[in-house]
Amino acid sequence: MADERKDLAGGYGEGTVGTILSAGDVAREAEAIARTVPREEILALAKGEPLLAIDALHAGYGAMEILHGIDLAVGKGQSLCLVGPNGAGKSTVLHSIFGFTKISAGRILAAGRDVTRLSPSEKLRSAGIAYILQDNSVFPDMTVEENLLMGGYLLADNGKAHEAAERIFSHYGRLAKRRRERAGVLSGGERRLLEISRALIMEPQVLLVDEPSIGLEPRMIDMVFDILRELQQEQGKTILMVEQNARRGLDFADIGYVLVAGRVALAGEGAGLLENPDVGRLFLGG
Repeated sequence: MADERKDLAGGYGEGTVGTILSAGDVAREAEAIARTVPREEILALAKGEPLLAIDALHAGYGAMEILHGIDLAVGKGQSLCLVGPNGAGKSTVLHSIFGFTKISAGRILAAGRDVTRLSPSEKLRSAGIAYILQDNSVFPDMTVEENLLMGGYLLADNGKAHEAAERIFSHYGRLAKRRRERAGVLSGGERRLLEISRALIMEPQVLLVDEPSIGLEPRMIDMVFDILRELQQEQGKTILMVEQNARRGLDFADIGYVLVAGRVALAGEGAGLLENPDVGRLFLGG
C-alpha cells in the first residue's frame, strides 16, 4: 500500500490518497475536457493591447514538435500561470519565448514587435524578457554579490550593474547580509530570491518564471510569491509562470491557462479556473 501511495503521488492535487489521480489519469482526463480556445477569448483576458503575445506557435526540440498552434496574451502588469499534466508543454512555452526551442511556425510578439527569431541575449537586452530557470542556477562557489552581478553580463558599463546590484541589496536585506558569502551556503528560499534578483539587474519588463515553488518549504514558498506579487503590483512587471502547485499558481495569477498535449485547453481568470470543477478535480485535489 505504501508503494501504491508513492506512485499515486506523481499526480496533481492536495487531497487524500483516494482523491489523487496518477499522472497518466490526469493527462487522459484532461484531454477529455479540452476544447479549442478562440484567439479572441485569449486576447480579451489581456484586457487591452498585450505586452507579450504568442500567435499560433508551433515549436519543439529537434524533429519533435511539442507545441501545436499555441496562442497566448498577457498585458503589462498582469500575471499568467500555465498549469496542466506532465508533458503538456508548459515549460516549452517559456523555452520558446526565450529562444531555447526550434520554432517551425507562428510568432512571438513583445510590445507589438516580432521577436520570434531573436536570440536569448537579444530577448533580454532589447525586448526586456528575462527567464528565471526552474532548477538551481546559482554558482555555489561564487559570492552572493558575484552571482548577482552575473545578471548584468550584457551591460557594457560595469558600473550600471553595480548600481543595480546596490538597489537590490538595499531592497532585500536578506541578500545584503550575505553578499560576501558563498552562494552555496544559502537556503533554498534565499537561492530562489537570488535567482529572481539576478534577473532584475537588466530591468526587464517580462519575467518568465519556471516552477517558483519547486523544492521549497511552505514558508519559503510564501516569501517567493510575496516577492513576485510585489514585482507585479508595485513595479508593474508582467509575469508568465509555470507552476506545478496549480492551486498556488492560479490563486496568484490574473490569468490561467490549462495546457493539454501542446495546446491551450482552457483559459480564464485565475480565480475562475480555481472554481472550475474539472480543474479542481484534475489539478487541485478534489
